[in-house]
Amino acid sequence: MRVAMIGTGYVGLVSGVCFSDFGHEVVCVDKDPAKLEMLRAGQVPIYEPGLQELMVRNMESGRLHFSNDLPAAVSEADAVFIAVGTPARRGDGHADLTYVFAAAEEIAHAIDDYTVVVIKSTVPVGTNRQVQKIIAMANPQADFDVASNPSGPVGA
Repeated sequence: MRVAMIGTGYVGLVSGVCFSDFGHEVVCVDKDPAKLEMLRAGQVPIYEPGLQELMVRNMESGRLHFSNDLPAAVSEADAVFIAVGTPARRGDGHADLTYVFAAAEEIAHAIDDYTVVVIKSTVPVGTNRQVQKIIAMANPQADFDVASNPSGPVGA
């Protein structure tokens, strides 16, 4: 299976590396050029025991890649995971879904075949419906489904 992982924070990077280690072809997408340079050099910007070795092994195998080209990654993917930040909003503490919705909009324009869009970010109930509407409005011809794959608490 070909996977595009949008976001290389803790959740996206660990998930992408693990999917590649399971044998899937993974492209992890990020907009930060410095972070991409670090990842491509085999350096991990977070602490997770064994992650660097796993990442390097899967990069060397050709199953794991890092890119800033979201449209190319999405157009080649069977499944696209949205693993972007959802920081707490100032004032009310609710999840800020700005990055999730922006990723959905970008994904919509890149879908060219059936794709499963998976929300991996920490989001409230109802977000999948909102993402589905965003993609459908931005690309009425898109053939896709939206699923949820929440992460468990860190350390669980």
